[in-house]
Amino acid sequence: MPSYASPVPRYTFGSTLAEQESQLRGNALLERMAASRKEKEGDPHRPVYHFVSPESRLNDPNGLCFWRGRWHLFYQGYPPEDPRPHWGHAVSDDLIHWRDLPYAIHPDPEECCFSGAALVEEDRVIAMYHGTQVGNMVAVSSDPLLLNWEKVTGRPVIPIPDQDGSPQAYTVFDPCIWKKGGAYYSLSAGTLCSGPGGKQVAADFLFRSEDLESWEYLHPFTEDDLFTLVGDDGACPYFWPIGERHILLFFSHMSGSQYLLGDYDEERDKLVVTSHGLFNFGAATPSGMHAPSATPDGEGGVIVIFNMNPGFPTQGWNQIMSLPRRLTLAGDDELRVEPFGGIESLRYGHRSIGETALPANEEVVVEGISGRSMELGVEIDPMGAPMVELNVLRSPGREEYTRIAFFKDRGFRVERPAGLGAVLHGGQTSAARFGRPRPEQVRESVLTLDSSYSSTLPDALSRPPETAPFLLEAGEPLQLRVFIDRSVVEVFANGKQCVAVRVYPGREDSAGVSLRAQGSAAKLRSLDAWQMRSVY
Repeated sequence: MPSYASPVPRYTFGSTLAEQESQLRGNALLERMAASRKEKEGDPHRPVYHFVSPESRLNDPNGLCFWRGRWHLFYQGYPPEDPRPHWGHAVSDDLIHWRDLPYAIHPDPEECCFSGAALVEEDRVIAMYHGTQVGNMVAVSSDPLLLNWEKVTGRPVIPIPDQDGSPQAYTVFDPCIWKKGGAYYSLSAGTLCSGPGGKQVAADFLFRSEDLESWEYLHPFTEDDLFTLVGDDGACPYFWPIGERHILLFFSHMSGSQYLLGDYDEERDKLVVTSHGLFNFGAATPSGMHAPSATPDGEGGVIVIFNMNPGFPTQGWNQIMSLPRRLTLAGDDELRVEPFGGIESLRYGHRSIGETALPANEEVVVEGISGRSMELGVEIDPMGAPMVELNVLRSPGREEYTRIAFFKDRGFRVERPAGLGAVLHGGQTSAARFGRPRPEQVRESVLTLDSSYSSTLPDALSRPPETAPFLLEAGEPLQLRVFIDRSVVEVFANGKQCVAVRVYPGREDSAGVSLRAQGSAAKLRSLDAWQMRSVY
């Protein structure tokens, strides 16, 4: 087997926090990273409050976890002297202000350190990830800042099976890990050729171990998944409890990040699927959401962060991380999503607008509010308007703008069980499965994030509009939190839905805000705007 040893600097740190902090001061690699951040900060499209790799490109987030009072984010980093994926590493007190740390996991015996998850135990953190060419690896760390990692056995604990041409019971790819009843469990991402005509469908294969070294294959994990598409795969899985249910987050290389909700049958070790939803509403590239990394929040919710793909060539960097999101359950199958972490600590320069009429078919430019790194809080009563839009990153002549549009009751007709929360698009509730009161028919609304006119630059790639369903109750106003950060726009609607996309305005004056009600009048109840500080 060839040697895949990495030339990237590797250090051994002390076992106490004081020792580690002392050793990190003056560390040559961290000084190099800081210099790289300084060099790149003038790029007009490089975000200032979304995480970006300090040097070179990045890919999937990995192993998001909370250890000894701090949040740790790992990611596929590509060091300049060895542009193969290593596990990059950053730490935060609030999931917003990130501090760079040395690369955590280096390749060898694997060729590349691909995606994986982390499991926090009382005395250590376990990372399980895919090592290309060899199989799935396990590494452990127990020091204060998770700087020292040791690979269990020094070889893959779930090797890639010999490719002898015979049918394979499972594939070995991106894993996740959890613990139940004293045993460890892991999913390995892949597909099954069990779709129509033998076509591939998403699958994750379940393994069990008593000691992290020897793993027994059990079976495909999900049951009753009638939601994912033919051609999906189950990459980057994360399986965690959420409320009284369980959620399996994953990435499909065909149709992007999504999730399955269901009940964990612990006797049979199966996830019985009851509902499904999406995190991006179109292909992952260009400029779309990519893979998740997720961890429980200790209060019944799940914290997730995604990498986002580029749509424009940038020098020395490309992808970014989304803002962290907190996922919770409302009712049986309704997933709520809200921004999470110390985002409010970045605000300054607050401006606000009170109740304002939005006449039919007339664009209302908001005077005195503009910015390219900004948060907006907007509440709108759509009244009778079939469509209301909010434009951001707008140039004075409207040569460039990013459009956020809301269509009241223009989505699919779906079932909602009597007395329970709304059901996500396409889902059947467990209420229907177990004979609860007959569901009622309701009509979803639609939120669209459109980058068609975001840039006049010839190399900037827009994408078909993100179009996401959510249920707005009768009389409920539209409430938006909009995060603008140079080349990314993220929109959270009523704690029920989120859409995000990369955008690349080419004009320096593309910073304005406007609103418009189409067809009939609407009312702006309030608009709050904050400029946002850099986290670096």
